[in-house]
Amino acid sequence: MRSRAVAVTVAGTVLCLVGGLAVGSLHLQALDAGPVGELAAGRASMTGSVTVTGDPHRARSAGQGTGRPRDLFVVPVRIDQVVSRGRAVGVRAPALVLTDHQSWATLLPGQQVEVAGRLGPARPGQPVAAVLSVRGPPGRPAPPSAVQRAAGTLRQGLRDASDGLGPAERGLLPGLVVGDTSRMPPDLEADFRTAGLTHLTAVSGANLAIVTGFVLLVGRQVGVRGRWLPVVAAVAMVGFVILARPQPSVLRAAAMGAVALAALASGRPRRSLAALGATVVVLLFVDPWLSRSYGFVLSVLATGGLVMLAPGWALRWQRGRLPAVLAQALAVPLAAQLVCAPVIVMLSGQVSLVAVPANLLAAPAIAPATVLGVLATVASAVHDPTARLLAAGAGLFVRWVVQVAHLAADAPLAVVAWPASTTGALLLAVLLVGGALVARRLARRPGHAAGAALLVTVALVVPASGPGWPPRDWLLAVCDVGQGDALVLAAGGDAGVVVDAGPDPAMVDRCLRELGVRRVPLVLITHLHADHVEGLRGVLRRREVGEIQVGGYDQPAEELRRVLQWAGAAGVPVTRATIGDRVRVGRLSWRVMWPARVIRDGSVENNASTVLLVRARGVRILLTGDIEPAAQRSLLARGGLGPVDVLKVAHHGSAYQAPELLPVVRPRVALVSVGADNDYGHPAAGTMANLRAVGAVVGRTDRDGTLVVAGSGRTLRLVGTHR
Repeated sequence: MRSRAVAVTVAGTVLCLVGGLAVGSLHLQALDAGPVGELAAGRASMTGSVTVTGDPHRARSAGQGTGRPRDLFVVPVRIDQVVSRGRAVGVRAPALVLTDHQSWATLLPGQQVEVAGRLGPARPGQPVAAVLSVRGPPGRPAPPSAVQRAAGTLRQGLRDASDGLGPAERGLLPGLVVGDTSRMPPDLEADFRTAGLTHLTAVSGANLAIVTGFVLLVGRQVGVRGRWLPVVAAVAMVGFVILARPQPSVLRAAAMGAVALAALASGRPRRSLAALGATVVVLLFVDPWLSRSYGFVLSVLATGGLVMLAPGWALRWQRGRLPAVLAQALAVPLAAQLVCAPVIVMLSGQVSLVAVPANLLAAPAIAPATVLGVLATVASAVHDPTARLLAAGAGLFVRWVVQVAHLAADAPLAVVAWPASTTGALLLAVLLVGGALVARRLARRPGHAAGAALLVTVALVVPASGPGWPPRDWLLAVCDVGQGDALVLAAGGDAGVVVDAGPDPAMVDRCLRELGVRRVPLVLITHLHADHVEGLRGVLRRREVGEIQVGGYDQPAEELRRVLQWAGAAGVPVTRATIGDRVRVGRLSWRVMWPARVIRDGSVENNASTVLLVRARGVRILLTGDIEPAAQRSLLARGGLGPVDVLKVAHHGSAYQAPELLPVVRPRVALVSVGADNDYGHPAAGTMANLRAVGAVVGRTDRDGTLVVAGSGRTLRLVGTHR
């Protein structure tokens, strides 16, 4: 009997593998074949018609070089007809529309529009045949389907009903209910990432389980019994899918939610695991690209943890005299976090140490907030005052979730850096399994368990002392913020002067927290490119900021408007840095060395970067922004420069450097703020060779992580978080 079961299992596995390979090959062939693939390879222009297949989402251009940063919109579409060289061809090819025209953002899935643009090849691994760059608005958009119109109306109704809530609650409630995060404040998004709560704003099986479970509870109370209960549950699921929009991600969540709900209802994890496996196989046959989707992998793992681990743990803890409600509330987030952590670390490069307690504290508020939010959504189509009342009730629970996120994100050592690689994921998995085995042994010895819990609590709550991070005598930090600049000058105690803010609010906020910077007397933005500006919200986040300085060149104007808007909201004055300024803040002093004039040879914005010559405890530091060769030569011609101890290499170590600069400044330490695997070829090999030729010790954020220069004039040392 056992041998027969093994044979059936092996045969089924082989059949699934062969079928998966065959289906995957057919999908790849469909993408590469046909006129769309050929036109994309030649980067040809086309006109035709497309059907929107998913929600448009906002992106940002890099803001590098001479290109000015702007809002971009990425719209998943299906190309239905291609007209090229006077010939119309009917096709069915998935593609992405890339455009800066805002009218594309209002389209709903299912709408067909006429389009004109230029085709280009998709990146390897993307499940699309081409990327279509479009400059104008969509032409002659067809009306959306009745289902999509209903979903759009209800989603807008929820947004309108939540207008009376605070900014954080107003942005979070639609995210909890239908995954609409369009109004979530950036600082709350950052806190959710740090606290491990981001999954709450993604439509998942949990949302479906909550809504369906509530409907079943109400059904039982009003007398629904027997075979009608599954019908009621099915209707609830269909209604929720319509509300959250019937896109592939929502349909996958419905499938996973049905499995999870069946597991919790039946109490038979083995049968539920078989159902989960069958669901995964069917979904992969329908869409093989799911195998490359982190979201799909996390959904499967979380459902598997809920099915296989959570029920047993909850039952075991109940036998150990833990209240049933508390046992279940603890088992569900713990199981989900443990099985998903190795995959999450490959995405984020960090491990959240507060995710489990944060999820445990937030869990009691999620179900009532979701249910009240869904009721408010439905009521918005009938009676606005009722909808607003229900949204206000949901807001009480949402406020608790917001406070939990803030508290968890502000905890010392809330996250720790971890290698974002397959090796790092495997290492974390081994440590988690080992930790689970140790915890199981400790559970049998209450005294040892209490001691271990105390040690973990102290490690999480009490900041590290001694030779921790940062070094006690640090002078300058170059934050690892990817392809951008964010530097911090130590100003004594918990104060730091920030020079540029990088492209990502969460990354610069995390760097400042790790450095222990709570007060920022001054933020200086060297120039208004997005990779130096967009992180400003992270600097302003719950810190005492005294002043923001910008240079004299007000382009790109859009970024200046953003700076003024964020500063105004935070109540921080904005001033200008001008050449010749001499400033002292605590133990720091500096002189503004540039810009003296506008240079139009190259990028005007880069060459208008504010250049500072800083003195800190006898150390001379030259911060050069992104100035290019013409500005570097003009800076040298003005005089006042000589040997420095530390040089922030201009423009992320690009090849655009004046060869005359290095022999004059002869830095002992050279710092390059650059993103790993960037598209610009930074840093240039020639620039690195020239730095080594003058005897500089070179630090790079793409390899060394956040860089810190510590010591004094005689004993400088360079330390990186990845070393």
